[in-house]
Parts: sequence; C-alpha cells; structure tokens
Amino acid sequence: MIDKRMRYSCYGRRQPGGLQPGQDRYTCIARSALMLAIRLPIEIERRLEALAAATGRTKTFYAREAILGYLDDLEDIYLAERALEDIRAGRSKTIPLDEVMREYGLEH
Repeated sequence: MIDKRMRYSCYGRRQPGGLQPGQDRYTCIARSALMLAIRLPIEIERRLEALAAATGRTKTFYAREAILGYLDDLEDIYLAERALEDIRAGRSKTIPLDEVMREYGLEH
C-alpha cells in the first residue's frame, strides 16, 4: 500500500549502451517529508530570518536542524519522567548502586 503522504518524482532518460532501443531507465525519488507549520514569537522569527539571511540558508533549514537536535533530549526527558513515575507508583523497582557494582566486580 502506498502512503498517500509520499510524493514520487520520476525522471526518465535513455542510458547509452547496454539498453535495447525503447528501454528507458528511470530514477524515482520518494519525498516523505511532511510539512509542519509552527507559530513563533516575533523575536525568534526575526532571529531566524537574520540567521538565514546571514548564512544564505533557509529558515526551514535552521528550524529543522533545531527540532532534530532537540528531539533526542526531549525523548530522554519524557522517558526518564515516566520511569520515575513508575518507581514512585511501585510499578518498577530500583537496584542500589552498591549491589550493581558488587554484581559486576566493580567494588572500590
């Protein structure tokens, strides 16, 4: 099944040598990026515009880089918060550091 969000662009061109007359080779590029619209405070928007203008890159490039760079940290924070909730609610148990060190022969 093809995801309707995927867009495909195909470019056909004849390859010299090796192909029979009438055979074309196509290169298909799937673009799976989805658009995301966000509202930013005006000061952040101005800073983003200034950065883009100063470097010749797009605002989209820097917004994407910021999101990708920060997403790992956000995931770590939320997973840690969930684990802490589980510990506090008694759904998960902890192991004292001394016990772990002893088990792996790391006593000091």
